[in-house]
Amino acid sequence: MGKLAVGALRVVLVVLLAGSLFVQAVMVPLLAIDMNGLKPEYAYLRTPILVITILGIVTAQVVVVCVWRLVTMVRRGTVFSTAAFRYVHIVIGAFVAAALLVFALAVVLAPGEAVAPGVVLLLCGVVVAVLGVALVVLVLRMLLAQAVARDIEAAHLEAELEEVI
Repeated sequence: MGKLAVGALRVVLVVLLAGSLFVQAVMVPLLAIDMNGLKPEYAYLRTPILVITILGIVTAQVVVVCVWRLVTMVRRGTVFSTAAFRYVHIVIGAFVAAALLVFALAVVLAPGEAVAPGVVLLLCGVVVAVLGVALVVLVLRMLLAQAVARDIEAAHLEAELEEVI
């Protein structure tokens, strides 16, 4: 991975992290204030929606930090090691957690007439999409596992070759 690509990706990751921190610090409190004006029959939605929103932002931040660590490993040439699996596993877990949070939001919004039924259906579609991303990352993890195995095998064969020479 070239220096330009790594630099560009790091800029994007910093912007994403800064944006998520802004949303946590400014937008979520504003959302909480706006939700104080809910009709009494929908007041029970305030806390679950705010908790799900905050936890959703945290899952995104976890993914950003793990991708930063993986990019650092790529830059150092150490990504084809077992240490990279820790970050990949965390990313997969974060995507699964995000999917569960979106599903929880759909469940919270489904009863009553707080939102149209189409919105709940759209949220369920988002759940499927996020789980699809988790599966893509899982496939990439399998490719990483193959690359690590080949790297270990190559190092072993190189050691045997040096022994023979």
